[in-house]
Amino acid sequence: MFDQKTIKREVILKGHGLHTGRPASLRILPSFPDSGIVFARVDQGGYEIPARRAFLETTRLSTTLSRNGIRVGTVEHLLAALSGLGIDNARVEIDGPEVPAGDGSAAPFVAVLQEAELLRQRVHRRFLSVLRPIVVAEGEKKIALFPANDLRATYAIDFPGTPIGYQEREVRLTSQSFSEEIAPARTFCLYRDVEGMRRQGLALGGSLDNAVVVGEDGIVAGRLRFPDEFVRHKILDLLGDLALLGHPLRGHVVAFKGGHRLHGALVDRVLRSPDAWVLGSGRESLPSHLLQRYESQKAGVLPGQPVSP
Repeated sequence: MFDQKTIKREVILKGHGLHTGRPASLRILPSFPDSGIVFARVDQGGYEIPARRAFLETTRLSTTLSRNGIRVGTVEHLLAALSGLGIDNARVEIDGPEVPAGDGSAAPFVAVLQEAELLRQRVHRRFLSVLRPIVVAEGEKKIALFPANDLRATYAIDFPGTPIGYQEREVRLTSQSFSEEIAPARTFCLYRDVEGMRRQGLALGGSLDNAVVVGEDGIVAGRLRFPDEFVRHKILDLLGDLALLGHPLRGHVVAFKGGHRLHGALVDRVLRSPDAWVLGSGRESLPSHLLQRYESQKAGVLPGQPVSP
């Protein structure tokens, strides 16, 4: 847990991009300590784009990284898999502008990474430990990050008038809980929104094989993997977007109706608030009085309560 990790051997995954619909092939390779996660566009001469906040271009229905006009889109599920398994360093070579969609979850990425096996690098990780609340909001949408001695997420979503309705879930994120409870949750959309997205050049590779489509009366085809698969997928997206911090996080994220744009805003706010966190080995424990001080504020992020900045 406290040492950096990479993978022992390279793995390959192929498919089609969720939004572009274009064929995509990626190769994930081991990398050296402190290199982080780096994407390399092999169709662009191996041009490298680090998975860091500085290269976040857009968060419209997905997370896109860009450097000097060269892009890699829909990176969040792969980043969630790498982060969720505790992989700090890897080189991701990709032959196009979008990561393969797989089945719309992080499970295919988890499977190939576990197949590659993890390699302990005997160089210490540096954890970003939160010391005071950090809050971002956009209307009724809110996300707050509170001090904690591990990584936790409490997420709530609300789609009134649809079969999704209100869902809320809390999870302590470990490699096991991520792999079993979060990684299999698939991306989703409302059937009524599909044509609008495609007119905007989005979801061109979307299908019932890589997304859960929700109609007026329920799921259009197939079955849910979990009764609350929708909110679990939001936690998956959150973890992938938090990877752009560049360090494993120790904190409790509480979110209501977040989404990629607000996740990105939280990452930005964290990096612009260096007095609100400290980098350490992860072995340090925050005092109980500090953790208890903000317990009452956590409820304020969920519906019907004010947010305390």
